[in-house]
Amino acid sequence: MAGGSDAVESTTLSCAKCGKPAHLQCPKCVELKLPREGAAFCSQDCFKVSWSSHKSVHSKSISSSAPVNPGEQNAASQNDGWLYCLRKGNARSHELPHFDWTGQLRPYPISKRRPIPNQIDQPDWALDGIPKIEPNSDLQYHVEIKAPDQIEKMRETCRIARDVLDAAARVIRPGITTDEIDAVVHEVTISAGGYPSPLNYNFFPKSCCTSVNEVICHGIPDARKLEDGDIVNVDVSVYYKGVHADLNETFFVGNVDESSQRLVQCTYECLEKAIAAVKPGVRFREIGEIINRHASMSGFSVAKSYCGHGIGDLFHCAPNIPHYARNKAVGVMKAGQTFTIEPMINAGVWRDRMWPDGWTDVTADGKRSAQFEHTLLVTDTGVEVLTARLPTSPNVFPWLNP
Repeated sequence: MAGGSDAVESTTLSCAKCGKPAHLQCPKCVELKLPREGAAFCSQDCFKVSWSSHKSVHSKSISSSAPVNPGEQNAASQNDGWLYCLRKGNARSHELPHFDWTGQLRPYPISKRRPIPNQIDQPDWALDGIPKIEPNSDLQYHVEIKAPDQIEKMRETCRIARDVLDAAARVIRPGITTDEIDAVVHEVTISAGGYPSPLNYNFFPKSCCTSVNEVICHGIPDARKLEDGDIVNVDVSVYYKGVHADLNETFFVGNVDESSQRLVQCTYECLEKAIAAVKPGVRFREIGEIINRHASMSGFSVAKSYCGHGIGDLFHCAPNIPHYARNKAVGVMKAGQTFTIEPMINAGVWRDRMWPDGWTDVTADGKRSAQFEHTLLVTDTGVEVLTARLPTSPNVFPWLNP
């Protein structure tokens, strides 16, 4: 509920559920310009408990102001935003899904999809959610050597993606919602002339991924406010001039406990150590050995369900780059290849579980997870980090301070 809601004066309004001073207001009531009395709540919990009865005031308001047939009204209710996401983005619900949650985090309602200006070049999934070129491309089976003009486009797109992630980093603080972070990512991306690659990719409903605490990856931006002590990964991907860029970082929200700080720093180090090994002739499978060694020596585990990937004209393609030891990745690195390395490191077990939304992947034991990612170019002598941090990037990681 927090995203899009107005602050309510606690001295004049009381919670519609429990009568306590109210600080939040139902965003749908605000949109429909309904009376503030009866639409104020003291907490997200009271709002969710009251939702099944409270939502009736919305339908009554809609039906009284603009009569529509039942089919049209149902279609509207499924597209007006601030509903729970289900079925990999294909469905919405007013009700919190039933699930055996592994940690303290819960999904919150999400807002409706943000529009893209017509002048922005869009990938083939933008309208209907279905990638068409990518699944059937030969580049799923062999690793492309990029031409010089492709590499220049990759550099330009990766620079835009870095600027977008830096903009997101600057707004992270206790009290902001991940939906508001997504809004920043969306606006900065399109203002640069780019398209946020995740938006409607296989029906993903948002412009970036925001993975909080026990979420390993693919968290959906929603109305939950970040809390002091959280960690949040923001995963940004940009499509520009026909190529994609991909990077992410995990950020501290306020005052974070020491164990979470060690987890995030270890994950950063895993990526740095892996990047240092990239050069022509290195086997892709060696990356997982390097990452697993550092993570395990630090007392952490490596998530195994997701891997780094080739990137360029396609969002995801060969090579696959697992981050765990004793993997069976095929092939060696060659100059001109571009791919991501993006280790996901867990504080507890490596095993994962999928939330009912079909995207949010969480640790099986509910303990925290962190991730970092760069898009890389193999050069004749080593590696170029195309999404590298800039002198202007926010100073948010204490271990980088001299």
